Amino acid sequence: MKFYVIGDVTVDHLYHLDRLPAPGEEVTPRHASMKPGGAGGTISVTLARLGHSVTLAARVGDDPFAEYALSRVRESGVSENAIQRDADRLTSTITVMQTGAGERAMISDGAANRQLDPAKLKARDIEAADALIINAYAMIEGPQREYALKAIEAARSAKTRVPVFIDLGTGAVNKAGTSLKADVLGADYLMLNQHELQALTGTSSISAALAQLGEAGAQQVVVKVGKMGSITWTPTETELVDAVRPEGKVVDSTGAGDTFTAAFAHAILGGATMAGAARAANAAGALAATGIGAQERPITAADLAGALPGMVASAPAAAPAAPARTTRARKTSAS
Repeated sequence: MKFYVIGDVTVDHLYHLDRLPAPGEEVTPRHASMKPGGAGGTISVTLARLGHSVTLAARVGDDPFAEYALSRVRESGVSENAIQRDADRLTSTITVMQTGAGERAMISDGAANRQLDPAKLKARDIEAADALIINAYAMIEGPQREYALKAIEAARSAKTRVPVFIDLGTGAVNKAGTSLKADVLGADYLMLNQHELQALTGTSSISAALAQLGEAGAQQVVVKVGKMGSITWTPTETELVDAVRPEGKVVDSTGAGDTFTAAFAHAILGGATMAGAARAANAAGALAATGIGAQERPITAADLAGALPGMVASAPAAAPAAPARTTRARKTSAS
């Protein structure tokens, strides 16, 4: 399968702490590391490791961090044909501080990524893909937003319609708020966590938020609900898909949501139902958290087959022309 991915590539500075520092306080981390990251990079690397052909659209600076940010992308065989260089801005960096109790704080600099030049987008590359995946950080500001919206239009207007997967991010939703909703409703598959869902809709419960999205025209939504797993939703059915417990200790949640997105798209194009794809994605996200760094723990077809027996190791020769529909599933009460 051919995937076209739009999203950030970054250098992640990771600090594992006993507690987050108070203003003006200096603390010593239990562990510190620097890793390649970014939603676009992580989604692309995961898909490439699963055997797909992947093109990543992102922008980096003309600096040493650029090579490091792209190192796993390059090792995994992701096409860099849509990677742009920026002589005036630095490669994006993210500082992540997290505790063993799950508290987390981040400092994120969009830098070169936000300047992704839409004039360089080739519609034929989108039309040739079997799916387009966009992380919502690419949809909040700057030329990168225009690039993403232009790509969505190319996917919609292609002779054979290209399925669009959009994955939100907490920082993107916190910055754009409910104004982001109109842009993401065009997704064939919308993925987000509980906080993002409620912030996007301005509601206080999952069920109310999903009802609002349905009234606005959403067709297929996946809500990540942490230790509970995930919820798949269509206008006619809702299912809670239980979490998959990984073998190995959970040490770092950085990039787990991006890995979830990649595995979900992989499974959908492989013929899985929404619930089946969510089960595989739950497993992939959990496994990703057993390595330090967003791209540290490779996710293999064998990993996903264990979570979803019978799923093909690679996608079939042709992607579905329209979003897959789930079969009747058990109803859940989500609040």
